Amino acid sequence: MPDFVGAVDQGTTSTRFMIFDHSGAEVAKHQLEHEQILPQAGWVEHNPVEIWERTASVIQTALVSAGLSASDLAALGITNQRETAVVWDRHTGRPYYNAVVWQDTRTDRIASALDADERGDVIRRKAGLPPATYFSGGKIQWILQNVDGVAEAASRGDAIFGNTDTWLIWNLTGGARGGQHVTDVTNASRTMLMNLETLDWDDELLSFFGIPRSMLPAIRPSSAPGGYGEITGLAALGGVPLTGDLGDQQAATVGQVCFSPGEAKNTYGTGNFMLLNTGQTPVRSKNGLLTTVCYQFGSDKPVYALEGSIAVTGSAVQWLRDQLGIISGAAETESLARQVGDNGGVYFVPAFSGLFAPYWRSDARGAIVGLSRFNTNAHLARATLEAICYQSRDVADAMEADSGVRLETLKVDGGVTANDLCMQLQADILGVPVSRPVVAETTALGAAYAAGLATGFWSTADELRANWNESKRWEPSWSESQRADGYAGWKKAVQRTLDWVDVG
Repeated sequence: MPDFVGAVDQGTTSTRFMIFDHSGAEVAKHQLEHEQILPQAGWVEHNPVEIWERTASVIQTALVSAGLSASDLAALGITNQRETAVVWDRHTGRPYYNAVVWQDTRTDRIASALDADERGDVIRRKAGLPPATYFSGGKIQWILQNVDGVAEAASRGDAIFGNTDTWLIWNLTGGARGGQHVTDVTNASRTMLMNLETLDWDDELLSFFGIPRSMLPAIRPSSAPGGYGEITGLAALGGVPLTGDLGDQQAATVGQVCFSPGEAKNTYGTGNFMLLNTGQTPVRSKNGLLTTVCYQFGSDKPVYALEGSIAVTGSAVQWLRDQLGIISGAAETESLARQVGDNGGVYFVPAFSGLFAPYWRSDARGAIVGLSRFNTNAHLARATLEAICYQSRDVADAMEADSGVRLETLKVDGGVTANDLCMQLQADILGVPVSRPVVAETTALGAAYAAGLATGFWSTADELRANWNESKRWEPSWSESQRADGYAGWKKAVQRTLDWVDVG
């Protein structure tokens, strides 16, 4: 058997390709950013063709840099930014419109209308999700209603939909020349269109959005021994079986080997996403969390999770760099924030796309509060890091209320975990230790694990557990009163963001 497994990690701001060996160690990696298209306030788009081209490029570059070829890879896995919707022509491969990104809020009126009657309760019960701009269903409806010719093409069976995993799999397996139109249970569970119990598209939910079933991909397990097809659309990987597909946060949960009920991880990327494994039974949240599919390996029963999704965390740091210009790179945030011992009374609630879990308020918008002439850019940098951690505290508290399980240690991964100050603040604000693994890129690793399990490259979950090793741990240092006072200020700041936009 070949010695390596590859994984495509198609994220919100960039696409990377990583190659792992049997111990889960990184062998090679290449990464490229893609354009963030912002046509108007609240709208966020990507060019699907650019994403496919960047994917092909990072794969080829990583293989060359490592001196490897397709024959060295036992399998390929895909992981992706979830909920981002692409609609394209199955005959030509041409997208009808840019990808509408998960952060996009143009569907706020669609979501509000669904939540104004009993349809919202049906979506919660069947799909495990609240009606929100976040998910794919409303984005598909918007494209059908607002892009010329798409509704007619959909009725003819020509227009098809996928999140970015489906778009890439279709292209990798041949595109217009026989590409596979498929997704996995985790991505399907992020659309408001899949029934959590049957793991199939639900006709009643489809009717709420006016979406023809013929637009939708076939749903398969996250780790599929039968595969998602063989790669024929990219010569560099020709013949490699594509056997794994997971939404990015579920992939990170697998990469962190959270295979037992009660185990949780928090991924720090463009947004923050905390997932708690709840086992083979869906747990319905009463505290603003999402019920989602965590993973399904082959013919095994699916494993479910509670998820707290936070829209803006790492992208708030990006905002400091790109929009405000107070830092030149993300790493500078830590050195700037270390110039002050506390936030100087400043709180920053980065509700650029409304507030996600546990609030689900699309009427909220970002706010910086508590300013005085005393404050500097260092206080704002510190408040930005604290905002990442306070939003995670909101979610952790909701998870404890829903599950009755007290968090003992938080496993963390993603780019922001390189920021030591931020991780120390996370331990301080939560009051529990924070643990980072040796391989911080657990999203790509989880996709590789799913693909490798399907081909026998790895045989059991226990084998994967043995690969996990801690790199660093942060212990809480704040007093209980310090923690309580800080969180009270945060909750007050959140209230100042609400009722800003009319969405009725």
